[in-house]
Amino acid sequence: MTSIYFDHAATTPMRAEAIAVYADAAAAGPGNPSSLHASGRAARGRLTGARDTLAELLGCTASELVFTGSGTESDNTALFGAASVQRRKGRTGIVTTAVEHHAVLHACQRLEEQGFRLTLLPVDEWGRVSAADAVEAIDETTAVVSIMAGNNETGTLQPYAEIGEIARSRGAVMHVDAVQAFGYESFDLHAMPIDLLSVSAHKINGPQGVGLLYIRRGTPFQPLLQGGNQERARRAGTENVAGIAAFAEAAKLAAGNINARRRHAEDIRAALLQALASELGNDAIVLNGHADLRLPHIANVSFLGIDSETMLMNLDLAGVEASAGSACTSGSLQLSHVLTAMNVPRERLQTAIRFSFGLGNTRAEAEKTAKIVATISARLRKR
Repeated sequence: MTSIYFDHAATTPMRAEAIAVYADAAAAGPGNPSSLHASGRAARGRLTGARDTLAELLGCTASELVFTGSGTESDNTALFGAASVQRRKGRTGIVTTAVEHHAVLHACQRLEEQGFRLTLLPVDEWGRVSAADAVEAIDETTAVVSIMAGNNETGTLQPYAEIGEIARSRGAVMHVDAVQAFGYESFDLHAMPIDLLSVSAHKINGPQGVGLLYIRRGTPFQPLLQGGNQERARRAGTENVAGIAAFAEAAKLAAGNINARRRHAEDIRAALLQALASELGNDAIVLNGHADLRLPHIANVSFLGIDSETMLMNLDLAGVEASAGSACTSGSLQLSHVLTAMNVPRERLQTAIRFSFGLGNTRAEAEKTAKIVATISARLRKR
């Protein structure tokens, strides 16, 4: 049975071009970019080339980019690295939203345990934060503001640039988690009010285990990891040269063809939603998240009357791979903190499924998935 992979928001399949670049770099032999000999210089050349490529795509200088081991590390490095320096200036406030990825939320909660004052901005029923609430929350004592570009569960876009202007006017450091948005949203970092920005390779058809952190020149920052002087002494540890080279190749293909990538994802999403409405009827499904201000590759759908875990297991048995708006841990269902913050009715919380699309997906897969969902729904409702 051939599976249908509709979980690109979790991780994406590597592009053949990125695999080829990875294999070429990995087969080049041992090479530590910090070594002075020929092998080390060759590895450093790959690293420099990748950094230059990513800098051009992000609209910043190469020296402002730091390679990390993941998007999570990038988020944590940004938050702890900026907050620790800002505290020395008497700034002890952290402002973020209630719908951030746990890499940000849990880091902010740890900062709160360390004495920072944490403010979680609420969101509306579509999962979008209000800039007016940000104006009230950000003041001269705020150390760091962290706002995601696009939500990983619903796809809803946040007014991060507008909030960045507010943060900048009050001397706070602005961090944007763009892990889910990079490759679908364009960034010109030198022109945008963003001081720190996090992205990850495996969300754009690159390898797992590689992330990136943009640190605007002059931003208050202290390294999270201690050790060697890699990454201009901002992130200790030998760089993953093959992974970084593949990351740059994947980024070039994703961000360099962003309009085509958006159109493709939007087409699959529209096909799925149209087919679901046709197969099940509009009364049986509810779309969660903003209808227009959103990423094109995510559809969070509640199938009323069928809990998420049951639907996911049946989809998996039928060869469709998706994920829930909630997560199963230790055999118990934990409701999505994102949908909870949106104050959606409990029935929608318990029945949400996230479909996410990308490289390799087709309209035929979307239409087949809708028929599979209809079959599952009919069988379960008969019980």
